[in-house]
Amino acid sequence: MSDSTSTPSEPEEHDPTAEEIAARIGANAGIERREDGQIDVLKTIGGVRGLVESLLPGLVFLVIFTLIQQLNPALIASVAVAVGFTVARLVRKGTLAQALTGLVGVVICAIFSRVTGEAKDYYVPGFYTNIAYGAALIISIVVRWPLMGVIFGFIRSENTSWRTDKVRARQYTWATWIVVGVFFARLLVQVPLYFADNIPALGAARLAMGVPLYAAGLWIAWMISRPMKSVETSSQIGSSS
Repeated sequence: MSDSTSTPSEPEEHDPTAEEIAARIGANAGIERREDGQIDVLKTIGGVRGLVESLLPGLVFLVIFTLIQQLNPALIASVAVAVGFTVARLVRKGTLAQALTGLVGVVICAIFSRVTGEAKDYYVPGFYTNIAYGAALIISIVVRWPLMGVIFGFIRSENTSWRTDKVRARQYTWATWIVVGVFFARLLVQVPLYFADNIPALGAARLAMGVPLYAAGLWIAWMISRPMKSVETSSQIGSSS
């Protein structure tokens, strides 16, 4: 006798398409938008508070080490500032991931410096980070999925349609190269300062070429990849319908 009770079939899983992956990347890139759909650079970097949180631990380390030439107090003060920001975020009910991101970065820098006993090694993890991000962006260009096109295309409601337009694809490729330039400009300036043992100049360069330079590069990349007004207008109309 057959069982007359049928069990609902589970939906079949499928591998995500390139378009779906691109949409996920764009949605989770952390690029903030204004109500009109344009990029909000200041909000993307966390506003004034995010800018202060990114700069102050490194600034405290640099100032204290430059003044007293002692590594441990400078490292402790830098980590303490990062811990303070982390606690403040948790008190404001921010997510654990958001709260810990900055702290983990500062702790890693402090560990590098403490293990070698060299103040300049506080800046070494940043070299690896810039190499990794720059390489990832170059790979995205080589495989013809320039990352700024994936992200900005999502923001502009172009999705991945820009890939079939040679002009738009070229614009997004140049936009991605702009951001690559940010990462490798840091290396070109900071690595020689590292080997020259010029810690004050290295620390100052790291601060100036950190979030402020990234924000500037992001804005330039956005501006040079702007579509023609007719395309942008139709895109906004499509997203509002």
